[in-house]
Amino acid sequence: MADPTAIPRSVAATDWSEWKPTDVATLVFVVRDERILLIRKKRGLGAGKVNGPGGRVDPGESIEECAVRELREELRVTPKQLWFAGDHRFQFVNEMNGVHGYGIHVHVFRASACEGEPTETEEAVPLWTPIDRIPYEEMWVDDALWLPLLLARRRFSGRFVFDDDAMLDHVLDVEPFP
Repeated sequence: MADPTAIPRSVAATDWSEWKPTDVATLVFVVRDERILLIRKKRGLGAGKVNGPGGRVDPGESIEECAVRELREELRVTPKQLWFAGDHRFQFVNEMNGVHGYGIHVHVFRASACEGEPTETEEAVPLWTPIDRIPYEEMWVDDALWLPLLLARRRFSGRFVFDDDAMLDHVLDVEPFP
């Protein structure tokens, strides 16, 4: 008999119409002069990995407000000209962030500039990275699938199933060029 508390290990086996994330969050990637602003995350989910700045949406906060706040908190800069690139639904089959079956819905933004100079904080180390040298090997494995779409200004929506750092399955929908 199947374990009724078991988390499905594939995108197809997950009922996404009934799926409820544990958290809602944002990521913001500032792209200018053939460089992208990344961070080395110091704590929390993905600590030690390279990623974009971002974090959980606070109660009563819009996703855009969260994107701006998180960039300010993590790097002491304010994004300019935010563009919504897409969203992802991540389901973990193991325990993450102290929750068995942790799920997170991430809204991804691109900004064309930022006000201020990125500064290291307790949360993150800023990394201005040439676009042709993005360190995908130090990032979540799914980033290599959709970050090029963000750079090409293509909208996307992904569903991913992970077991710790291992991606078990994914579906990535991409908006066609107009």
